[in-house]
Amino acid sequence: MIRYPDRKNETIGVTAPSSGVAPDMHEVLKKSIERLEERGFKLQVGDTPWTQQEAKSAPAEVRAEELMKMLSDPSVDLVMPPWGGELLVEVLEFLDFSKIELKWILGYSDISMLLLAVTLNTGYATAHGVNFVDLRGPESDDTTAKWLDVLQTKQGESIAQVSSEKYQKEWDHDHPTPVIFNLTEDTEWKTVSGEAEQFKGRLLGGCIDVIRHLIGTPYGDVDGFRERHIPGEPVLWYLENCEMNVADLKRSLTQMKYAGWFNHISGIVFGRSPANQEISGYTVEKMYEDLSDELGVPIAYDIDLGHIPPQITFVNGAYATIDVENGKGKVEMEFK
Repeated sequence: MIRYPDRKNETIGVTAPSSGVAPDMHEVLKKSIERLEERGFKLQVGDTPWTQQEAKSAPAEVRAEELMKMLSDPSVDLVMPPWGGELLVEVLEFLDFSKIELKWILGYSDISMLLLAVTLNTGYATAHGVNFVDLRGPESDDTTAKWLDVLQTKQGESIAQVSSEKYQKEWDHDHPTPVIFNLTEDTEWKTVSGEAEQFKGRLLGGCIDVIRHLIGTPYGDVDGFRERHIPGEPVLWYLENCEMNVADLKRSLTQMKYAGWFNHISGIVFGRSPANQEISGYTVEKMYEDLSDELGVPIAYDIDLGHIPPQITFVNGAYATIDVENGKGKVEMEFK
């Protein structure tokens, strides 16, 4: 079975197991702290969020020690890194999964590797969603704002989220609205079939660029997770591509298939991507078609997920029903 945190989420632990915040960006981190304190949260901010050198916040052992301290501290309800980064993979060998308290971990990008590893190795639900620094505005758009509602959902309850009205095409740090994201483009969820599709299954996923590196390691045992925690149930993968071209994306997905990650699945949903560059005429749309044919499952894409905001909060381990129709979508998650 999957276990879901049942906390008031009053105290947020901020640590940087991947990248920290360089001094010239400290104001962004300070503003996020101020905003969340204004909303009534208590903040425990570690040392690693304030440092950044050589593509990481600190040496792996230091990052792992601070992360484990917050994950095992009963006074911390929610662990939320400032943002993603590049080298979270280095800390995994120093984590003691048996000492992790049942609490939420929230983030995306490189943090999705931590989320997936924790869920696979403990059966604890983890939350893929907004970064800590993206909560620094006086307001949040409707899609982003659902993160707290999701984390306040208890075992046995369900929560629904719907597709955004608009998404952000480009970062504009000077736009005058109180919402951090500059939402200008009409959102349209699409399916390979071109028809309405419904997906049902246990959610697993994250940023393909990084979670693919769990394959063949003790931290990426999807088959073992199935047997221990969701026997007989299908997996519904949610995936997003940050930097890969279409050929690299297809290689990564094929590796996942060879590793058995796509055995007994109900489908895959892909987020909007800032990458997906075509190679010799091979487009991402054609790649989605090929993958759907190979796996014999429906595929949806351009959903609210990942590096082109805003994004829905997806919970690893939750039982989800995802409906896609006429360019719109709905995600209902049951915490069972």
